[in-house]
This record gives sequence, C-alpha cells and structure tokens, in this order.
Amino acid sequence: QGQLVESGGGLVQAGGSLRLSCATSGSVFKFSAMGWYRQAPGKHRELVATITSAGLTTYTDSVKGRFTISRDNGKSTLYLQMNSLKPEDTAIYYCNGRAWDAVNFWGEGTQVTVSS
Repeated sequence: QGQLVESGGGLVQAGGSLRLSCATSGSVFKFSAMGWYRQAPGKHRELVATITSAGLTTYTDSVKGRFTISRDNGKSTLYLQMNSLKPEDTAIYYCNGRAWDAVNFWGEGTQVTVSS
C-alpha cells in the first residue's frame, strides 16, 4: 500500500535536463497530493514541487520556470521534468504521496548530480 519507486536520476552537466519518475502501486488517486522533495548533503529535506488530486501545482521559488511536476493517471506515475539544471540542484530526490487520511508515504530516493 502506497509504495513509491523513483527512477530517472543521474549525472548531468549544468544546463542539462533530467526527468524523474515515481511509480505508484495502484492509483495515484489514493493520494490527496503528491510531491517531490530533495535533500542535499548536510541540509534538511526541502519541498520542491507538489500536485494535488485536482491538478493544482506549487513550486519552491528556486525551481520555478525550470521544473515541471506532472502526473499520468493512467500509468499511476508522477513526474518531475527538470530543465536548466544547476549544481545547486544536486541532491537526493524523494517522491512523496499524502493519503487522504494524511498519512505520508515516501520512496527511497534517486540521486541527481549536476556538474559545473
């Protein structure tokens, strides 16, 4: 229940792009909202982007205009398209799903490394 599996991380040069995927077991509609978080070495985990079941999106200021969160309901998959990547985007990226009863589920993370 609520299993989330991320993929798509890797090493990319500054200015490049990556697309992260988060596959869910069952339907994405079991979650009232889903999102991407990231944690850089020595830093707290921070929210990157969210999308509600109604499709409303939010982004942290540092990624606005560069990252796009989306959801494929048919494939039960959450995505994060990351363009114009910067070295400061380097982090482990985690997929999150918040169930309707407010229980949070997390994936194990995928590493994104941006070289300068």
